[in-house]
Amino acid sequence: MSCIIRTEKMVAGGDCLARVNGKNVFIPYALPDEDLEIEITKSFRDYDLAKITKIITPSPHRVQPFCPLYGSCGGCNLQHIDSEYQIELRKAILKDSFEREGIQCPPIEVLSSEDKNYRARIQLTDGGFNKKMSNEIISLESCPIATEEINSYLKNTAQADRPRGRVHIFGDERVITDGIFSQNSSVSKVIVAQEREKAQKEIKVQGASSRRKEKLRLQSNRHFAGTTLNQNNRCEISLSGKKIVFDVQGFFQSNLSVLEKTISEISVNMGGRNLLDMYSGCGTFSIFLADFFDKVCMVEHNRDAIVFAEENLRGKNHESFGMSGENWIKFSAENYIANNGTFEAVVIDPPRSGMEKAVCQWLCRSKIPQIRSVSCNPSTHARDAHFLVKAGYKLSKLYLLDFYPHTAHIESLANFEYTE
Repeated sequence: MSCIIRTEKMVAGGDCLARVNGKNVFIPYALPDEDLEIEITKSFRDYDLAKITKIITPSPHRVQPFCPLYGSCGGCNLQHIDSEYQIELRKAILKDSFEREGIQCPPIEVLSSEDKNYRARIQLTDGGFNKKMSNEIISLESCPIATEEINSYLKNTAQADRPRGRVHIFGDERVITDGIFSQNSSVSKVIVAQEREKAQKEIKVQGASSRRKEKLRLQSNRHFAGTTLNQNNRCEISLSGKKIVFDVQGFFQSNLSVLEKTISEISVNMGGRNLLDMYSGCGTFSIFLADFFDKVCMVEHNRDAIVFAEENLRGKNHESFGMSGENWIKFSAENYIANNGTFEAVVIDPPRSGMEKAVCQWLCRSKIPQIRSVSCNPSTHARDAHFLVKAGYKLSKLYLLDFYPHTAHIESLANFEYTE
């Protein structure tokens, strides 16, 4: 079915909303306030999906995509929009998410950097990108949003010579080669890591006895069994003057310029005796915040990540727990506070699903003076913020962390202060 519509706002995910006979229709590659001819592609009870068949009245913010693979590659989905307006759209989606939870937002500040050649991490399958919504492989010699270091690798390594299977590539001028950091080094600053075999993971996990797992769950430990670390996947970078090591196949931010700005903002007015870093990963925030606190407590369920966190925090007063946030609260929080005193601040960076329920409830009861909350999902960020505000916290600052230009992906930082 074809029809002519007027688009309304952009929603999470990057589609634009329109209405046909009162029913919501979501349209990819559209902008707000455009007149379009569309064709319904899928129909559901409460909404429809559609594609553009003709642009009748384009938005003044519509531009020509700069990448020849745009629309085929499964990566970017907002290249048809000028960069400044993209930021405004992402801000609006973030604001809507918080306001739907009844939270009055302060003016949203933006931490951003270059909109091209910013991405230090890419993933290849059989040497190419996956086609959008398909297992078909797209060959490529460059990616305009990837760093110059990654593009140098792509240019100088024929697709047939690239590793088969799923491969993680990290490349940036900040990568340390042979223990020496030099922006002018001609040595390639790219780490190429082939994904572990699933069977290998299963063997490693099964190899840890239930008794050992229980011991790890009930106490902090600086050496964790069951990890599958591969030194070939190890990456070292120099970030804001500090060395950080991590597993290329684990999680680490792709936009290092925005990450440096985020760390700087998180550190403002922070300091005291004790800091809790919940969902700490490899300790990216703790490395810097340890300069302002007497002791740092890191909680992270991923044992590979916590091993790197131990290395990154070497020489700093800290304690790490290789367990989920829920288990830390259940088994370790009370003893830790009894031995070390209360926390002056928390930095928390949960997965897309948001804080575990037990973690959110504990924070609401804690009355910890300062919480710095980082999120990669505005909906769950706003949901968790609702409970914090209800418990007496004030949302003092809200930032759009513009890690991924030309995509609808939104990350944010919220500062909460306890007021009651």
